Amino acid sequence: MSREILINVEAQEKRVAIVNNGMIEEFYIERPQDKTIVANIYKGKIEAVLPSLGAAFVDIGLAKKGFLYLSEIEHAFEPSDVRGSAPKKEIKKGQEVLVQVVKESFGTKGPRLSCDIGLAGRYLVLMPQDNQIGVSRRIEDDEERKRLRQVFAELKLPKDVGFIVRTAASGKSKQELLRDANFLLKLWRRIEKTIQGRKAPSLVYEEYDLVLRAIRDSFSEDVSKLIVDSKDEFFRVQRFMRTFLAYLTNRVELYRGHDLFEEKDIERQISRIFESKVYLKSKAYLVIEPTEGLVVIDVNSGGFHKRFDQEETAFKVNCEAAQEVARQLRLRDLGGIIVIDFIDMEKEGHRREVLNVLKKALSTDRAKYDILGISKFGVVEMTRERIHNTVQTITFQPCPYCQGKGKIRSVVTMSIYALKELRRFLLKNRSVRQLNVTLNPAVVDEIFKNKSTLKNLEHSFRVKVNLVANPASHLEDIKIV
Repeated sequence: MSREILINVEAQEKRVAIVNNGMIEEFYIERPQDKTIVANIYKGKIEAVLPSLGAAFVDIGLAKKGFLYLSEIEHAFEPSDVRGSAPKKEIKKGQEVLVQVVKESFGTKGPRLSCDIGLAGRYLVLMPQDNQIGVSRRIEDDEERKRLRQVFAELKLPKDVGFIVRTAASGKSKQELLRDANFLLKLWRRIEKTIQGRKAPSLVYEEYDLVLRAIRDSFSEDVSKLIVDSKDEFFRVQRFMRTFLAYLTNRVELYRGHDLFEEKDIERQISRIFESKVYLKSKAYLVIEPTEGLVVIDVNSGGFHKRFDQEETAFKVNCEAAQEVARQLRLRDLGGIIVIDFIDMEKEGHRREVLNVLKKALSTDRAKYDILGISKFGVVEMTRERIHNTVQTITFQPCPYCQGKGKIRSVVTMSIYALKELRRFLLKNRSVRQLNVTLNPAVVDEIFKNKSTLKNLEHSFRVKVNLVANPASHLEDIKIV
C-alpha cells in the first residue's frame, strides 16, 4: 500500500485522514461551529493600545479581540492603501489595519494576528506587501534552490509583491509556478476590491475549509488515491482539482461502500489516538502526558526482549520511539514546550543518532518546531507550533466526575472518607436517631469488611445507620438522609 487521503463527510462534521501503508499519519476534524479562522484576512480596528505589552487589541468582528504586536503595526499599511505606497507610523485607538489570523483562539486568549499578509497557493505563498522572493528552508538541495530562484527571475511578475516558494514546488516546471502565481495575483486583486468596499471590522478573505486545505497542502505525487465518501463533496473536489491539480484528477475516487473509515480500519486507530500509552512494535511503549503549557513524553522499554546489552537495548528502543514520537506529535497536533525522556544511554554517538532519527522523522511536519538538543540523561527539549484547536479539544470535554484530573478516589479511600463525612454530619445533627447513607456497592462492601468503626460511631452518637448500596451511585457519591 501507499499514501492515501481519506475524506469522510457527515452532516455535522468533515474528517480527513492521511494514511501511509494503512497507518494514520495525520487526522483532522472540522465542524461548522468549530471552523478555523486561521489564514482569514480581516479589515480590523484597533480597540486598545498597550505599550507595556508592546501590543494592541484589534476588533475584527468576532467575540474575542485579536492580539497584535505593535512592531508589526508600525510596518503595516492601512486598508485604504492596500498596495502599500506609504507605511503608517502613528498607532492609535480607532485606527484601521489589515490583519491575518496566524493562530486560533485558545481558552480565554483571542486569536493571534499578523500584518504580514500571505495567500497560500499550491506551490507559492503570495506576500502582497513585500517584494522579496524566498525559498522554503525545507528545500535543502542547493541546486534546486538555485533553479527555483532562476525560474522566478525569468517570470514576468509584478515587482511590488513578493513570493515564498513552498516545499511542494520542488521539481515543478516554470509553467506550473507561473499558473500558481497568476491565480494568487487574481485572488489578491479581488481581495483589494473587497477591502475598499467594506467598513471595519469585517472579514475580507476566508481561508479554504478543511477538505480543500488538505488537498492543497497534502495531495502530491506520492499520494496514490484521494477517496471521498460524499457525492456532493466529490464533485466539489473535482472542480477544485481542475483549477489547481488537473494532472492528479484521475486519482480522486468516490467511495460507494457503507463506511469508508471502518473499512480502512481508521475508526479503530482514531479511538486510540488519545490513550496515554502508545505501544511500539518492540513491545516498548511511550507515555504521553499533555498539560496546559507542557507535554511530557516518557519512553519505557516495557516488554522489549533484551537480547542485547543494556546500552544496545536502550539505543534500539529509543530509535524506534523517536520515529513514533514524531508521528504522535503530528497525529495529536501537540504544541508548546515538549520534553521527551528517552531511556538513558552512555554513548554520545548513540545519543546523537537518536536525535538525528527524531529530526529526520520530524522533517515532514508542516508545523514549525525547534529542537534544543539531547542531554547526557537522554532528555530532549523542543517546541512545536500549534496553530489550530486540536482534535482532542474538539472531541473531548473535561470529565464531570474527576474534573479533568483523570483519577478518582479508590474504594478504600472512599470508605474512610464516607465514615468521616458521616461523623461530621452527626456532630452537627446530634438529635438524629436513625439515618440512611447511600453509597456505591463497592464502598459499602469495603466498610462492612471492618464493621467495628461503624459500630463505634453508632454507639457514640446513639444512632442507627443503614448503609444503602445503590449500583447507580458513582464511586465518589455520598448521600446522607
